[in-house]
Amino acid sequence: MSNPGYDHPARPRTLFPLIRHLSYPVTILLLRTPLTANQATFLSMIPGLAAAYFLFFGGYMFGIVGSVFLFFNYLLDHCDGEIARAKNQSSRFGHEFDTFVDWIVHTALFAAMGHGALLETGQIIWLWFGLAASIGGTINYALSVYWRLRKSGGDPDAIGSDTEPDAAPDPQGLKSVLIVAFREFARADFWAIVLALALMDWMRYLLPFAAVGAQVYWILQFTVRGNDHRV
Repeated sequence: MSNPGYDHPARPRTLFPLIRHLSYPVTILLLRTPLTANQATFLSMIPGLAAAYFLFFGGYMFGIVGSVFLFFNYLLDHCDGEIARAKNQSSRFGHEFDTFVDWIVHTALFAAMGHGALLETGQIIWLWFGLAASIGGTINYALSVYWRLRKSGGDPDAIGSDTEPDAAPDPQGLKSVLIVAFREFARADFWAIVLALALMDWMRYLLPFAAVGAQVYWILQFTVRGNDHRV
């Protein structure tokens, strides 16, 4: 059999993030198509913005539909990196584009959640929570770009790459395992949190945590000095 011109991505070796187990077979299928990594990134933005659109209207069914679209956003968002590595399409532009799409989707998502919760409850505090999360994420994104530019000496061609960071050492002990699992679940599997809360009709209760967490996240960037964190 002839070489297809790419290497299959490695199977996930750990339980978390869950999305890796779901994106792996989808990536295998997408590798058989002419789809590029950057095109997959662009496609991931479509269900992400669709999720924000449905969440904007509030209500139980809109919440369920929006959370399903968010799942497809996360699915394609993980496929793009796997495609980039398999097809040797990693690039600085791809990394920056991927980060930009993440920012756009999550900024729209939290603002839409807040507006939807306002329509459901008539309480404007939920809208403010959503806007605070969006603004915090925007500050975080801007600081991430700033620190990377500063680290590269101001040369935009020297920042970023569409590759995975160096693998962290395996956590030792039950406490470390639980901390890493929670961190990965809350970041890469955020879609699952949103879906679970949507099914229980508790999605609005996520907003206060997102609003506070977004501020803490960008403030911590002043201590990590330019480490590339996703919004």
